[in-house]
Formats: sequence, structure tokens, C-alpha cells
Amino acid sequence: MKKRYYIGVACLVGLLLTGCSNQQKDTDEKKGEQSNSYSVSTVSQTEFGKVKGIKEDHTYIWYGIPYGADTSGENRWHAPKDPEKWTDTLDCTQPGEVALQFGSKGVTGSENALNLDVYRPDNSKDKLPVLVYIHGGNNQTGQAQEISGQSFVKSHDAIYISVNYRLGVLGFNPLPSLQKGTDEENSGNYTLLDIKHSLDWIKDNISNFGGDAENITVSGFSAGGRDVMAMLISPIFKGSFQKAISFSGGMTTAPVEQSQQVFAKAFAPLVVEDKVQPDESSAVNWLLSDDTKVRDYLYHLSGERLAKLMGNAGIRMAVFPHLYTDGVVLPEEGFDTRNYNDVPLMMTTGQTEFSLFGRFDPYFAKNVADQSIDKDANVKAQYDFINKYGGKLYSLFNVTDSANKMKANYQSPIYGMEFTFGDDVSVVGNKMGVFGSFHGVFVPLLDTNSQNYTALVGDAYQSKGAKQLATTFQDYVYRFISTGNPNGKGLEKWSDWQENQDILILGATKDKVTANQEPKSYTYDDVLAEMKADQTLDSATKEKLIKQVLNGRWFSYQLDKENNNLSDFYTK
Repeated sequence: MKKRYYIGVACLVGLLLTGCSNQQKDTDEKKGEQSNSYSVSTVSQTEFGKVKGIKEDHTYIWYGIPYGADTSGENRWHAPKDPEKWTDTLDCTQPGEVALQFGSKGVTGSENALNLDVYRPDNSKDKLPVLVYIHGGNNQTGQAQEISGQSFVKSHDAIYISVNYRLGVLGFNPLPSLQKGTDEENSGNYTLLDIKHSLDWIKDNISNFGGDAENITVSGFSAGGRDVMAMLISPIFKGSFQKAISFSGGMTTAPVEQSQQVFAKAFAPLVVEDKVQPDESSAVNWLLSDDTKVRDYLYHLSGERLAKLMGNAGIRMAVFPHLYTDGVVLPEEGFDTRNYNDVPLMMTTGQTEFSLFGRFDPYFAKNVADQSIDKDANVKAQYDFINKYGGKLYSLFNVTDSANKMKANYQSPIYGMEFTFGDDVSVVGNKMGVFGSFHGVFVPLLDTNSQNYTALVGDAYQSKGAKQLATTFQDYVYRFISTGNPNGKGLEKWSDWQENQDILILGATKDKVTANQEPKSYTYDDVLAEMKADQTLDSATKEKLIKQVLNGRWFSYQLDKENNNLSDFYTK
């Protein structure tokens, strides 16, 4: 695969920024003009060999197409390489390997999992807009199958691609002994290198599936959304995509030196267990050196042991720091950069984004087990407190906070959306009513076949209003990936954020979708003042909840600063 270096000379000069923006707009308005010259078949050609997919329910799907080589052994903690070419047609009728990870089912997956899924509609149209999806899971867990593209491409002329990439300490590792490669490899941001490699593959191959290589939208949910935001400031992604969508993402980065300390402490018990160093203090010092013996040791650790390290960080960067501001893959100044990959951007959030994280925080584990979280008035009041204010802070973080930081140095339109679906128990029922518009509320709307949240939400998405909401949301997404502007016939007007700082509030009654524009009704300062004035709990209980449940989250910088709980891992 040919490596690309995008210079973008015409847009380097400040006086030409407006011209570049208008040129992009003119180009985007022409996107989506598909022709009918594509010969649809389950067998398609890639630069590495032919792949055979399946036809199912008016869609064509190719699962697990390799975009990179095996990353185990000598390829561990290196930039991804191209897969070897194959001569026979590769069977891509079943989901591919997922990345090595540790979850409720123990260690699953493989270090040979750089693959992607491609979905397209059953028609002969080509030059289709391409939506690339990066899954969530805190960059520690998850898989490309998180969201199927079937329902979306069945009703919209688009290509949907979901990507598997390296996770956990295999996807991010800043330890000094590994910094013996290229500048990009030395960043420790291997996950981002994987995603970049997948976008190179898409650029080179998607026309063989009827897609437009010049109309690619990169999107992601949660960790994937944060990865998308990081791509907007990464020089290596310049020119790799034309639009971006962050579903509940927001801005997060981690400093290199502090991250090295966290990683050394996490690896130290293995070093002691293997009798390489006598105690954890010695092990930490050894791991922080650039001794080639450290590198050799790390390369010989089993993937199963590595996958178990650092656990689920629970949206806390201090537990598993990643997205390092190394100065090459990500700028040292992080999101304070003036050099964004300036493309039309859509950002979404739920209104009560913290509900799942709060309810399943270890603080409430006993109360969830014995159901006192819903039955004991005192416990319920505590959960309601962290759910209310954590939700407000998280929703600000996901959209408004990012838009405010970007506005001075970003020329392309930014569109902000907030879901309220879930806030009315009479509409969604008691099951979903507990969680409201939770982290992931959009998933059953983009993937109407999704079963990811059925146990939590029951039949909330089966009402007439919810189905209209799914149609409306998908139409906004389709218009955006096609033209860079989500507006279209039959859709409530959605102004870009720079015009009036309005966001689109999207919800539904039992019978119909609701949509209106308005600015965010509160700020961080408003939320902190409201928390102080809240009389539902005594001050000691509030302080305990803030320090034990809300502390250190992506969204809690100002809260932690006010309560003297700051860590080293915040994107300020």
C-alpha cells in the first residue's frame, strides 16, 4: 500500500482559509451524485486479492477483510503492515477476528485482527458516500460488530465500514524501551496508526465496492468518538477523510511522561512475578529505562497476560492513559492546536450520558445487587444526584465544550445534537426510564436491528415515535455524509454551531419525532452552582459522591479543580 503524505499547500496560507472552506463546500455539494455503473456481486476485488461476501436482506456484506498483517510477535508495538496477498478468493462471509481483550468472558480475541466489515446496498449505484465507524469500549474492549451497517445501507445509498483495531496495552504503550522505531511508532499511539492504515486501505479499495474514495466520513462512538476528535488534530490524518462524526466522544489526550509512570506501575507485578526484579519499586524503575532487555521482556509476554492489564478504566484517563501528545502523531499542545484537520463535523450526545456509568460504578454495586438503588429512598437520592449532575457535565463535554475550544481555529461547519429520547417514562417505559438518554442512546437508531441494549431498554424503541426518530436520525446522518450539510427535505432545519451556538434537540413522543434548535441552557459554572445548592443530600454525602464516583472522569476537570481532586490526566 502506497503511503501518502498530504501537504495541502493551498490551505497553508492564512489568507486562503476562507477560499479553501468555500472550495470544500462546493465539492461537498456535488457528493452523492451516484451513477449506475457498478456491477454488484458478492465477489469483489481488493489490491491484495478477491473477497467473497454475502447477500442478505437487500444488502451486500463482506466481513473481516484484512487491511493489515498479524500484529503479534515481531510486529507487536509497531506500525501496521500490509497483509500478504492471497491467490484464492478469501471467504469473508463470517465475522473476522476481534482484537485481543479482557472482558466478562475472560480473554478473547487475537493479535491478528486488523480487519474491517463492508456493507453496501443491493443496487448498481457507485460513487456512494462512505461512512467509516470506529467502535467504543474505552480503547480497551469492543469490536467492529458493535453496530451493523445493514439497516442504514438498506435504506440509504451509502457504504458503511466498521473497523477492528488494536486495544488496551497492545493499542497504546508509551514505555521508553519500545521507542526504537519510526517517529510515528515511538508515539505509542498504535491504535491511531491502525485506524490510519484502515483509512489508507479504504482510500485505495473502496471504489471496487462502489464507494467514493473522495467522500469518506470517519465516525466513532465513545472511545471511537474520542479517537475521531484526536484525528482532527493529528498531522498523520491530514487528507484521510472529508467529514467527521463523534458520537458521545469529546476531547481527551494524555501526557507522555505521566502515562509512562502509570504503565510501569501496571506492568511491574508481572516483572516481579517472573523474578526479573525483586520488588515492584525496582520493577518500575527498570520498566522506565530504555534498556533493550526491557523491550525483549515485553515482547515475550503472552498476549493473554497483557490483555488483563489495567482493566476497564470507567471513563477515567488516569487508569489507562492513551492518546499521547507525543508531538508527532498528536501535537504536544493537544486540542489547543491551531492546526485542525478542518472538515465538516457532527457531534452528538445523550442528555443523561452518565446514567450507565453511575449505576454500575463499584460504589453502588451492593445496591444494584439487592435492588435497594431503586427501593431505598436514601440510596436512590444518591444515584439521582450523580446521574443528574454527571449527565449534565458529560453532555457539555461531548458537544459544547469541544465546540467552544475549536471555534477560534476551525472554519468548517460544526453541528451539535443532543438526544432527549428516554427522559419521559410514559414514552419509553420503566426500564429505559431509569437510564434516560444514556451513553449509546443513538445505537438502536442507527442500527435498528441492534440487540445491544434490549435488556436495559425493553421495547422502548418499538413505538411509532421511536421508529420515526430512527428514520429522522439516519436521514440527518446520510445528508451529512453525502454533502457535509445534514439538512434536507422533511427535516427540521439544523444550523451549524458557529452561527448561533444552537444544538439540535432530538427526541420522540409515543407517536412522533420531536426536533428543535436551542442553545445549551446551562454552563459548567451553572452545574457546579446547582450542585452546591442541592439540598437533596447532606454535604458530607455529596462530598463523598463527588470524590468517589464523579472524580477523575473525562468531564470532571472543573469539578475536581474546585474540590482539590485534580489528577495529571485532563484535557483542559
